[in-house]
Amino acid sequence: MTVKHAVDVEARQVAAGRDTTIQVLISTEEGPNFALRKFSMQPGGGMPLHTNKVEHEQYVLRGQARIGINGQTYEVRAGDVVFIPEGAPHFYENTGNEPFEFLCIVPNKPDEIKVLDENC
Repeated sequence: MTVKHAVDVEARQVAAGRDTTIQVLISTEEGPNFALRKFSMQPGGGMPLHTNKVEHEQYVLRGQARIGINGQTYEVRAGDVVFIPEGAPHFYENTGNEPFEFLCIVPNKPDEIKVLDENC
């Protein structure tokens, strides 16, 4: 069992992102089936169009953003939930004046990230 506070978890820069950090709140070593991550994007930040081999379940905690999934664009804000199927091309753009933050749950399966467009 793991109990900790999110402020005690290191925030690392997302290599392909712009002004975006990730905190791995529950790692693949801690959770047998899923990992829990928290992403934070500063105003103007985002992540480029990319794919993953695993699905994503997300809950928006704060802010607003434009998210593209499979060629469709969505405007999301705090309280929204997002499902991204495995292999679906997707991107993020913080469109607000405050950080855009969301929780992202992914299954503990091998993943591969493929960047499709370097522009975020």
